Amino acid sequence: MRITKVETFLVPPRWLFCRVETDEGVTGWGEPVVEGRAEVVRAAVHVFAEHLVGRDPLRIEDHWQVMARGGFYRGGPVLSSALAGLDQALWDIAGKVHGVPVHVLLGGPVRDRVRMYAWVGGDEPSELADGIAARLEAGFTAVKMNAAGRVPPLTPAAGVARVVERVALARDLLGPERDVAVDFHGRFTAADARRVLPLIAGFHPMFAEEPVLPDRPHVLRDVVTASSVPVATGERLYSRWDFRPVLEAGVAVVQPDLSHAGGISETRRIAALAEVWDAWLAPHCPLGPLALAASLQVAFATPNFLIQEHSIGIHYHQGDDLLGYVLDPEVFRFTGGHAARPAGPGLGVDIDEAAVRRADERGHAWRNPVWRHDDGGLAEW
Repeated sequence: MRITKVETFLVPPRWLFCRVETDEGVTGWGEPVVEGRAEVVRAAVHVFAEHLVGRDPLRIEDHWQVMARGGFYRGGPVLSSALAGLDQALWDIAGKVHGVPVHVLLGGPVRDRVRMYAWVGGDEPSELADGIAARLEAGFTAVKMNAAGRVPPLTPAAGVARVVERVALARDLLGPERDVAVDFHGRFTAADARRVLPLIAGFHPMFAEEPVLPDRPHVLRDVVTASSVPVATGERLYSRWDFRPVLEAGVAVVQPDLSHAGGISETRRIAALAEVWDAWLAPHCPLGPLALAASLQVAFATPNFLIQEHSIGIHYHQGDDLLGYVLDPEVFRFTGGHAARPAGPGLGVDIDEAAVRRADERGHAWRNPVWRHDDGGLAEW
């Protein structure tokens, strides 16, 4: 078996899919993307395709090593994301060749179902309440919310109070048996994070996500030790080497993204590394159906897995939901806030190729907003 073609598709609202074709008719799909830089990753995928075309798709680890380490300049979000999507597609092919889900090739399932959490968003209390009510009605037992929107450095007392008020509201609506995660999105300084985390600790968040920017692991330990709130990070880290310093800083949860952090192959290694520090895996996934399918395959085969994010109904994707690109949306039906173990071969999801090709004709040029402080200086989004 040989790889004959690699194609990419710009899929609204903000995704990039890749399709790897073989001479025996087996195809694999993946999702290589950096949100807001999809066109750049697309170019990187086709550079990597120069290595893949003509070679055996089942030599997954060898291909991973060549794509990750074969260039003198390596790593970073663009190259790691291009590699991630192609890695997903190669695992998809391997599962289809052997007639089993990818998690079987990874050693078999270690659980029968995977707990999911849903985004609730809403910077205003009324929006937050409506979002939580909708997720509870859908059966979810865990949600994630923003800590705040635009945040000035050394946030005034009123801004801190608003964070505490919203977390308190979420806890009141959820009760003691359900979970809330609080996403700081790297918008807070280390000093602000040390100030805020102790104030929300009494509401028992499941974790505080990205309380500081990911390029500052040297300040992370002080944030971790400032309160009892478990700290999570990792959506903007791309390798096990990136994760080592944050694990050494004491984070409780690692959040590699299957479409950014080297795909299935590297995320498995990151999870194993996290076990050494008694940390848990909660893959980041506000993306499309292939990223979610790959995340679930890893979740079912990883002992220290905690919970899985998904983007169905998320505010980024209004008008172009991920279910519109799959032939059988039942694979992403969640019951009681949990995903069932996928039974189909490969990634376990059948992509509607015709819908993807139509979407690529429209394409997209999604960019994240650019925020500014009141004085005109750039703010973290």
